Amino acid sequence: MAHNMVPRLRFPEFDGKWDKEKVVNVFSIFNGYAFSSSDSVDDGCLWVKIADVGIQKMKTDNLSYLPKSFTVKHSKFLLKENDYVVALTRPIISGELKVARINEFFNNSLLNQRVGKLISNENLDYIYFLLQNKRLIKSIENNIAGSDPPNLSPNEINNIKVGLPKKDGQTKIATFLSAIDKRINLIQEKKAELEQYKKGVMQKIFSQTIRFKDENGIDFPNWEEKKMGQLYSFKTTNSYSRDKLNYENGDVRNIHYGDIHTKFKSHFDIKKESVPYLNSDIDTSKIANECFVQQGDLVIADASEDYEDIGKSIEIINLNNEKLVAGLHTFLARRKNPNIAIGFGGHLMKSFYIRLAIKRIAQGTKVLSISTTRLSEIKVQLPSFSEQQKIANFLSTIDISIEKMGNQIDDSVLFKQGLLQKMFV
Repeated sequence: MAHNMVPRLRFPEFDGKWDKEKVVNVFSIFNGYAFSSSDSVDDGCLWVKIADVGIQKMKTDNLSYLPKSFTVKHSKFLLKENDYVVALTRPIISGELKVARINEFFNNSLLNQRVGKLISNENLDYIYFLLQNKRLIKSIENNIAGSDPPNLSPNEINNIKVGLPKKDGQTKIATFLSAIDKRINLIQEKKAELEQYKKGVMQKIFSQTIRFKDENGIDFPNWEEKKMGQLYSFKTTNSYSRDKLNYENGDVRNIHYGDIHTKFKSHFDIKKESVPYLNSDIDTSKIANECFVQQGDLVIADASEDYEDIGKSIEIINLNNEKLVAGLHTFLARRKNPNIAIGFGGHLMKSFYIRLAIKRIAQGTKVLSISTTRLSEIKVQLPSFSEQQKIANFLSTIDISIEKMGNQIDDSVLFKQGLLQKMFV
């Protein structure tokens, strides 16, 4: 305890300097057991593997099980609610440590090798938030660099020094930050519920279980069956890779298929998206006028490594008078006539039956692809223009609420990150 420290932000009832301690004196990591894959069963005790540990949350999308008898046989590897676990292989992703609290769902689960349980005589909740501090994560990352894959082990991190307040100070910090986490989790749950509601209501709308009426309460006309090729024509796109794009300057922006997969919203407003430019050495004067993206166009990703993303698309709803082209591994689909309302196409392409049809026409083994020929043959149920507008307005209102919740989550996470930097030393 040769060094003392003071945080930049603290509660008024606390003063004095913090101790500077080695990690080995603050917490330890208890490693899981090397259960055999042959022990796996279809139902039993949850088996916590490295893939189950996310960034500040446990994941439930790929669960594994061990025989229930193992909870007695291997009782020292049993996890309880409110324990904390950390991934020990590739533990850091994008500057975040994969550490999470065991929730009620994973209570009485068994700890696998390469997942560690945090052990400490200090406040464990405080240790959990300490391990979210960017400075400490960077120190851990530097100390485990060199192995491939990077592995977190006590020998590599035990000598890292961290700030440690007295127990009552730890409790105060942990309680405060837990309240912020609770707020974030609550908004995340509400957002997930609204997304699930939208998914359900979309299925009812596009199966015509739910129908809209006009302003006078009169039913809209029956939907008409059309082929995709009757509604949209396909324009030429470019094949420029990422190294031909930049985010600083240019005259023409370019949609890369990777951005459709990862970040662009289904209704694309260029004012709300970060879109790269074509590099200045590319002669954009050779691009035909009809190949510039227009409002109401669909830009469709024609390649993907999985079925969930193949044919993922965006509808252009606002260009803000900017020049935009569609790039590598995309189709540019343009309305053949104005009988498709702007805003409707983006929802149509996310409907369950269009998504199913696209998955059916996808071809390939390692990489899936679709063709404009097959895409043109997909049958579309098309409501009247006025009903399209009603549908688009209704679903877009839900999207706005989902987006607001997403912004609230982002703001809260950013606020919390700022506190983590200031409240720890």
